[in-house]
Amino acid sequence: MRYNGSMGLFSDKIRVGVLRGGPSGEYDVSLNTGMAVLESLSADIYQPIDIFISKNGDWHEEGFSKQPEKILKKIDVAWNALHGNYGEDGTVQKLLDSFGVPYTGSNSSASAVSYDKVASKKEYKRAGIKTPVGTHINLKDLTRDAIREVYKTLPPPYVVKPASSGSSLGVRIASSLPELEEAVVAAFEYSPAVIIEEYIKGREATCGVVDEFRGSHHHALLPIEIKPKSHFFNYESKYADGGAEEICPGNFSKEEKDMIEGMAIMAHSVLGLRHYSRSDFIVHPKRGVYILETNTLPGLTKNSLIPKALRAAGSSLSEFLHHVISLALDRK
Repeated sequence: MRYNGSMGLFSDKIRVGVLRGGPSGEYDVSLNTGMAVLESLSADIYQPIDIFISKNGDWHEEGFSKQPEKILKKIDVAWNALHGNYGEDGTVQKLLDSFGVPYTGSNSSASAVSYDKVASKKEYKRAGIKTPVGTHINLKDLTRDAIREVYKTLPPPYVVKPASSGSSLGVRIASSLPELEEAVVAAFEYSPAVIIEEYIKGREATCGVVDEFRGSHHHALLPIEIKPKSHFFNYESKYADGGAEEICPGNFSKEEKDMIEGMAIMAHSVLGLRHYSRSDFIVHPKRGVYILETNTLPGLTKNSLIPKALRAAGSSLSEFLHHVISLALDRK
């Protein structure tokens, strides 16, 4: 039994601090993910505590501004519902580690590598996971000549994306040199480095991985086939109602399904991730499956993909939350 000052009584419930908001371009998505978590935690087991982090980084507990250390002393475990920089790049993980607070999701070092798409692509290649051919430009090296050199060496069309950003923010497809220049400059608004990859036309897929689930150390959820209304699965397609048709399980052959699931598990493993992740893929009709990126804290909103895959597997968001919190409390 512990004394709950806000309620004025003793309680055995596990105090779960749900971190949401934060200083990133995915602020709104994080608010929605956090709200979904708050609403889905079992009231019989957990006492949810809303920890809102403003765009300028100020922490709030149940609406009151407080120092992080004062808030973190009151919780048993943190559910990290932050997306983008600060929440996914290892920063908040270091803070939670410094106060000894268990938390959901990957640790600081794995989060940092996964959030940096240049670093994660190197890990994919090292492990033999097929990923699109491409290069990157750092902001300090940005010149018109640098972009033209990419245009000369890598045939169009291109996918241009920030090296450290999520939810497809800043991602564009370019076919000409002027389009490439415009896309690169636009992507630098989100990241100090920009990746330029070959555009592979094929079916889009995504696959979640959950640790210690359904009798597997790393369990792959059913792959989802994504049919966006636009040219690709961009920010608007992901979060707008009707922005994309999401089919779970996807219409993949057994060979394609096995390949997607295996690559998702391999990416989760080689990046050193824990608890859960979601990897995105392109399935080319002749060249096979390519991994695009791995998300360490995929969204959990009503339109998000992990909850849809959980439902298809006969599970639920509430069961998933309980499972992951148990892993965090056990320091697994």
